[in-house]
Amino acid sequence: MSNHPTDEDLSVGTRGRVSMVKKLSASSVHGGLVRMTSEDIRNRQWTEAEKEAVRRGAAAQAAGDDSGIDYSDIPKLTEEQLARMVRLRDVRRKVPVSVRLDPQVLDWLRGKGEGHLTRINDILTNLMEAELRAGTRK
Repeated sequence: MSNHPTDEDLSVGTRGRVSMVKKLSASSVHGGLVRMTSEDIRNRQWTEAEKEAVRRGAAAQAAGDDSGIDYSDIPKLTEEQLARMVRLRDVRRKVPVSVRLDPQVLDWLRGKGEGHLTRINDILTNLMEAELRAGTRK
């Protein structure tokens, strides 16, 4: 097999230039994408090796073992990103209450965007947790 281009490898452009035609190697030719529904996945006949791989992965996840995960390609968070982070809370049942607020307090809460009622709960929760940590509960 020669490394020199054959006539089949060459293409003449509209301006008379000769250029190489890129041939796809067998490894770059993709089979057609297959659409699968969740039902298709549930009904699929899994091999024992596939089942065992899923069991191992599930056991490692349940044990909290993330030692096999390579985090090296994830960029470090910037100071700005860290400053904008908020703590997510567990979803807990809320009790409906009626509260009266000063108009400027309500305007300030609404000015922060959607979720001003949730924000009230977050502010009060943060205050409560700070007091509990400091031992200044009354």
